[in-house]
Amino acid sequence: MTTAIGADRINTLDAIRGVAVLGILLMNIVDLAMPGWAYYDPYYYGGSEGVNFATWAINYALFDGKMRGLFTMMFGASTVLIAERALKSGDSPARIHYARMFWLLVFGMIHVWFIWYGDILVLYAVAGMIAFVAWRWSVRALITTGILLLALKLALATWTYTGLRQLEAAANEPNAPASIQQEWQTVQEEMTFFPPQTQLDGYRGSYIDAFKTRAPVTIYILTEAHPLAMTDTLALIAFGMALFRLGFFSGAWSRRTYQRIALWGFVICVPLHIPLILWNDADRFSPITLHITEALHLSLLRPWLVLAHASLVVLFMQSGAARWLADRLIAVGRMAFTNYIAMSVICVLLFHGYGLGLYGELSRWQCYLIVPLIWAALLLWSKPWLEHHAYGPLEWLWRALTRGKPPAMAKPALESRT
Repeated sequence: MTTAIGADRINTLDAIRGVAVLGILLMNIVDLAMPGWAYYDPYYYGGSEGVNFATWAINYALFDGKMRGLFTMMFGASTVLIAERALKSGDSPARIHYARMFWLLVFGMIHVWFIWYGDILVLYAVAGMIAFVAWRWSVRALITTGILLLALKLALATWTYTGLRQLEAAANEPNAPASIQQEWQTVQEEMTFFPPQTQLDGYRGSYIDAFKTRAPVTIYILTEAHPLAMTDTLALIAFGMALFRLGFFSGAWSRRTYQRIALWGFVICVPLHIPLILWNDADRFSPITLHITEALHLSLLRPWLVLAHASLVVLFMQSGAARWLADRLIAVGRMAFTNYIAMSVICVLLFHGYGLGLYGELSRWQCYLIVPLIWAALLLWSKPWLEHHAYGPLEWLWRALTRGKPPAMAKPALESRT
């Protein structure tokens, strides 16, 4: 079936969002299935040899931060899209946006406290409140701002890494002053994470046990992890706004351009992860080393790989191949909010003690036997739902709360048949 170019472009946007939300599970599954620091350190839990280490390394190079980065750029693109639609309809873009971000913050707080601590909605809500001031900026200003924010992240990480290494060296000197030794000991204690057994006991128990185990991690996420992630999140939102204005996500560029971006993004940036992998492994995934290697790959490599992933989706959509899959990716993308929360709910019920109790039972590679099953469930249910409903369940609720009145959920009979 041939559709108008405008519809195709929105469909491409939704398909990219669908790939992003599904791709996030490639990394989140580890954090959901076993003690959380295993996400960063294969020696911590889940297997560190053979296929398990290879699984970590492949995901680190291809997907770690990249799927979230793609989702973040799409968040920036959606910010501009929704603001422009509000303006055309006579609504206040600022009123609509800040109402949306307020309720996103509420949803995020519910998610992070009562379902799973690895939430990104709170971060997006706060970043979105900041980033909205830039939604009408020029493409050049948005790209420049994004580059400067990534440079700031890298500079701060380098400064922190250098300071910690200097402190470590000073504390290990013979006859080091007691004050220096005490300072280094305090830093080490702050970098000490919950032992795996604490999390195994908590998440294998009742919901109350899981909540008590999750609470201190949630506090850390909200007070330390999110502030650290704010600079690169704002950078990617700015890039997303700029690329939306340039037509990148809507498939408006030439096929040859997308092919070049995909090819060179993977050919250049994936191998550049190898020295970072070797550095981390040589230091046995020291938190200090992880701090700088994360900043390096998120600031220098991730943006290009995000574009490479997006380009592959655009090329797939332009090809017209496997239309059944394209339609289902579009549906997943249009229900990204609902599907994001659904993945968390499915996984905690699979792994936690008040569900099937598989927490900590699988090695790293075995977790990826579950991922396709969850993907299949989301791909299978999203399209039939949208054939009869105008919105996903949470999308409908978010829109109702934002506008102060519930929109019609059912599709008009004619539209549901097309």
